[in-house]
Amino acid sequence: MLIGVPKEIKREEYRVALTPAGAEALTAAGHQVMVEKGAGLPSGFTDDFYENAGVEIVEAAEEVWSRAEMIMKVKEPIEPEWPRMRPGQLLFTYFHFAASEPLTRAVMDSGAVALAYETVELPNGELPLLTPMSEVAGRMAIQEGAKYLERHSGGAGVLLGGVPGVLPGKVLVLGGGIVGVNAAKMAAGLGARVSIMDISLPRLRYLSDVMPANVNLLYSTRYAVRKQLEDSDLVVGAVLIPGKKAPSLVTREDLKTMKPGSVIVDVAVDQGGCVETIKPTTHDDPIYTVDGVIHYAVANMPGGVPRTSTLALTNATLPYALTLADRGWKAACNADPALALGLNVVDGKVTYPGVAEAFGLECHDPAAFLG
Repeated sequence: MLIGVPKEIKREEYRVALTPAGAEALTAAGHQVMVEKGAGLPSGFTDDFYENAGVEIVEAAEEVWSRAEMIMKVKEPIEPEWPRMRPGQLLFTYFHFAASEPLTRAVMDSGAVALAYETVELPNGELPLLTPMSEVAGRMAIQEGAKYLERHSGGAGVLLGGVPGVLPGKVLVLGGGIVGVNAAKMAAGLGARVSIMDISLPRLRYLSDVMPANVNLLYSTRYAVRKQLEDSDLVVGAVLIPGKKAPSLVTREDLKTMKPGSVIVDVAVDQGGCVETIKPTTHDDPIYTVDGVIHYAVANMPGGVPRTSTLALTNATLPYALTLADRGWKAACNADPALALGLNVVDGKVTYPGVAEAFGLECHDPAAFLG
């Protein structure tokens, strides 16, 4: 199979979908790999590393898209890339369709096969291709939130860890999944007072056994969320419903009860966000303020630490990429139900329930395309 890796052109995105080590594994398996010139540079991989791995370096993104049977990316195709997608071409990347109807319809119109990292799901509910970036984003949420709590950044001037004689800052984490756990670990490690809220009692019981003593576990109700918001210094939105738009847990009215200079970091923004007032921002313009509350909503947070993120992501995606290249997407999905759940759009039809539900579209059984 001919695999193409174009340079990421989403604003302030520095990751790359394939490392030289991954490219070497694909070429050793008998596949052809071409990478757009300079695609790996922001992650620390120069073109000569790829050439030494048997990769063809091409000058133009158009050539990558026009020749490749499988496109590997990190972020969803953005509007300039939509005309480059073609019928039958396999696109293997993050899509987060439920947050963008224009993207969904563009992929439907292209006839391409969209296999989304974020909805590949193991029988135990684990999302193996989303987990590494959720780990990065959860940890970064505290790092960024702490920065914007500083007075010169517009925040309330709170040190999360406090000092002897002064209470630590309070961190509220909405959601006890991978993002939430990693955010809570980082905040607890700094010495903050941390609360995780979730609607799963089994999950809360588990977390109560493994989290540090300065992490409290609370059952999430509308009333409880409102009460916790009142004295929180940093709020992390970490709610995920695979493939679906995130539920809105914090309303505009709630902001009026929060402390001036407090910070919200909504990691769920790429799925629509769990804060009513959230809108996507970028690394070069990451924050805005509503009712005195700072909102941080960078939709590709892990792109800010591309060396770590690229290595973490490709550790997870490479085995699946090898399977797809070796067997083709139909046979690979037939053999692996977890991978089949990654199919979101096939031949102009939506095949993932959460995406169909988001835009009132018909959902087609992916098995119909795997024969």
